[in-house]
Amino acid sequence: MTIEIKNKIVGYEVLTSEKGTDGEAETAENGDAGNVIEQEPAKAEIIQMHEKLERPDMLLGSTYKIKTPQSEHALYITINDVLLNQDTEYEMRRPYEIFINSKNMDHFQWIVALTRIISAVFRKGGDVTFLVDELRSVFDPRGGYFKKGGKYKPSLVAEIGDAIECHMKMIGMIEDNGMDDCQKEMLDAKRKEYEAIHCKESNKNRVDGSDSEVDDFPPSSQLCHKCNTRAVISMDGCMTCLSCGDSKCG
Repeated sequence: MTIEIKNKIVGYEVLTSEKGTDGEAETAENGDAGNVIEQEPAKAEIIQMHEKLERPDMLLGSTYKIKTPQSEHALYITINDVLLNQDTEYEMRRPYEIFINSKNMDHFQWIVALTRIISAVFRKGGDVTFLVDELRSVFDPRGGYFKKGGKYKPSLVAEIGDAIECHMKMIGMIEDNGMDDCQKEMLDAKRKEYEAIHCKESNKNRVDGSDSEVDDFPPSSQLCHKCNTRAVISMDGCMTCLSCGDSKCG
């Protein structure tokens, strides 16, 4: 007798003579159970970023402002993200394109080229966080500049890299491994102790506003080679950065 198998085979068993037709009846009775196994919902396909992904009509975007002392006009960096696997447990935002706008037309040519290349890398998918380090390694042969707070920027391109890093941290592509509260409290205590001993005149400068636009740290601070911030002071014979916590004493 020929039996047509309509259900998905999920297992098998050798039929003995003792079972005979009873085994066939048991198989028929368990037919519904086979259907239950067959009708398990298939796992959703996880969509990753790739260059063939069509651009949706609407993208989520964020704009970052860059103001350098080398130009009277600011740059506005807009990064648009595509939302992948929406309304699932695998939902994630990934950068899709970048635009840079400014009234200053001196850098127009290379800025357009840079944004097109970065956008193409974004759409390729994969780990694109390497762009941050690549852009930060660019130095201006005419010299960099200090931002408010004593942060040194080697070039305008490096600051664009900082903006991209800030965006990637916001969408979760880069983990923000900042200082914990305990370390911040320790650095704040060191800073207050240092200012109480060495920086009585610095308070006058800050009231006058002569130094507040550049430094948020004592005027005698040195440049930190780890975070590029002028925030390194000497306390108890140990050079310590008040910005990132880097210390020569470990």
